[in-house]
Amino acid sequence: MSEKKGQKPHLPVRLNILFFVVFLLFSALILRLGIVQIVQGEEYQEELERTVNISHPVEAPRGLIYDRYGNILVDNELLLTVTYTNRNTTQEEMLEVAARLNEFITMEYDGDLEGRFERDRKEYWTLLNKDEFEAFLPMSEAGDMTDEDIHKERLEQITEDHLSQLTDEEIEIFFLWREFNSGYNNLPHKVMQGIEYEEAAQIIEHIEELPGVDIIRDSTRKYVYGDTLRGVFGSVGAIPRDNIDEFLSLGYERNEEVGRSYLEAQYESVLRGNKGKIENFTDQSGNLLRNAEEKLGSRGNDLVLTLDMELQQLVQDAIENEVTSGNARFIAEKDAFVVMMDPNTGDVLSMAGYSSDLGTFTQAYEAGSSIKGATVLAGLDTGVIGPGSVIYDRPITLPGSPPISSVRNLGPVDDLTALERSSNIYMVEIAMRIIGYVPGVSGRNWGDLNPGFNTLRSYYNQFGLGIETGIDLPNEFSGMNGGNPTRAGAAGSYLFLSFGQFDTYTTMQLAQYVSTIANDGYRVAPRIVQEIRQPGSGRDELGAISQQVETKILNYLDVDSNHLNRIQQGFYRVVHGGQGTASAYFGNVGVDVAGKTGTAQVMVNGEKGNNQTFVGYAPYDDPEVAIAVVVPGTRTEHTAGVANRIAEKSLEAYFDLKENRNGPEVSDDGGDIEEIDNTPSN
Repeated sequence: MSEKKGQKPHLPVRLNILFFVVFLLFSALILRLGIVQIVQGEEYQEELERTVNISHPVEAPRGLIYDRYGNILVDNELLLTVTYTNRNTTQEEMLEVAARLNEFITMEYDGDLEGRFERDRKEYWTLLNKDEFEAFLPMSEAGDMTDEDIHKERLEQITEDHLSQLTDEEIEIFFLWREFNSGYNNLPHKVMQGIEYEEAAQIIEHIEELPGVDIIRDSTRKYVYGDTLRGVFGSVGAIPRDNIDEFLSLGYERNEEVGRSYLEAQYESVLRGNKGKIENFTDQSGNLLRNAEEKLGSRGNDLVLTLDMELQQLVQDAIENEVTSGNARFIAEKDAFVVMMDPNTGDVLSMAGYSSDLGTFTQAYEAGSSIKGATVLAGLDTGVIGPGSVIYDRPITLPGSPPISSVRNLGPVDDLTALERSSNIYMVEIAMRIIGYVPGVSGRNWGDLNPGFNTLRSYYNQFGLGIETGIDLPNEFSGMNGGNPTRAGAAGSYLFLSFGQFDTYTTMQLAQYVSTIANDGYRVAPRIVQEIRQPGSGRDELGAISQQVETKILNYLDVDSNHLNRIQQGFYRVVHGGQGTASAYFGNVGVDVAGKTGTAQVMVNGEKGNNQTFVGYAPYDDPEVAIAVVVPGTRTEHTAGVANRIAEKSLEAYFDLKENRNGPEVSDDGGDIEEIDNTPSN
């Protein structure tokens, strides 16, 4: 025990060696830091002050847009783009660079320049003709005028004759010079997109002679299926100057491109990529100190739409074939619109127009008898008629109203027959009963029409007629509300409202209306976007789901289910009844179709015409697709059934695709690339 207490503790030799090595390393580090800070510190500080770090953002590709089956609708096309960075360059230097750049690329302008870009052309002329310009008002005659006033006075003396002396080459240089001045200081401005590889190579070879000019890898939108749904997709372009502060607050650069309309604008925050960055390290004289460093960005998220491009193309074919056939004759421009949607989810499967797909929700028309389902429900729910109530259909003439009749005298009709055979008189009777008007008793005393207008419209609104549908696209038109007239003839306006010939509705509203009937009273918002996905590993591979767009129920028809069932039965009889107005159609669809035809008498360019409509759904016993068709402005003679035939072909296409799909047809050139306007209007 005593021996142990007498022993001295000691460290192993290897641990002593380790401590000694660590001591040497720390000593070397401290010595090096001392040399850097004390001996070389001033030199490094001077070098740091001499280094200029210039960082340029690099736009990342936008997200792609797919249809519901994974077909790419909107892609990105890689381009070579010429940019110019204005670093407070003088106009003379800028003009020299524009002239040199014009040797490699040319900005062409088609059309007469007279009256266009006048101020810019005058400023350009002054650079080319300085002496003559100054002679317009010599300084000796200027008195106490300011330089700005002198310049304005001289500009006013430049005439179109002076400007017409510009040569073709000078005009080419003018457009480049004008683009140079369009950008923001110290930010690259896109001068021309999509230049050829050979042009880019020549510019790069002479880049030292073109201060401020650069070539970047760029992208633009490619529309795989040409003009199909092009308007719905929207456009991409420079940030509108009116919105620049808003976008800057969101972290955008002034020279970035953003979605300017429709889907591109509505989902800008989703489609926008995470931009990269190029950092250039130069000295105070602008000489590169080392190679530029590029930090790559990432593509924006992708949109998966509810649209079915293959169905869309077949619907377009149906419209094209019918509108251009001898069976369809129009008073003015030819047009027709179709919306097909899933009545249960609101998924818009197709939205096609002969002139514009956007017209399906931005243009409204009197729809005629197709809205009678809402009027009959209003009558049943308010109790002014009951299921099976019979009214005698015959022409009537009432005070304050034009004569009203159905397409023919129908005699006694109940609510189902009124829908099957499309009785205007039945609708008028409902409207009169709502306000308590009794023909032959009330005379000219219509009383207050406002409750009648308000009651009918309140029911129409519950179906989506006359109000916004809630579609996930901007600029939706809610239609034209004719108001509550009090002038002479106001009674006629009220009665005509009841059978669809006063207010106007969009094709999208009609599709929502018939969908509400099909799904037992639930009004569902139409939707274009189904999913938002992260970028996949390849263009043809969808990434992980970032957001699933849920079905949005806007309201529910709180009515007796038996009453709504009567409307559904009436729609069934329109197609399948012995005297149904659409009984001659839909035999080739393969399932039971229910629907309602409509013909609104309208004036087009001072001539009487018709708006033809059809709304329907199928299969009748388990609806999975609803359709609305509007064909405006047809002639009154020998042109019936256009809307019905378009609806029949569209529904036939839908159910055929359930059995056999070949994929949508891509145009020969693989789709259009978004055109770049290099000569924006002044």
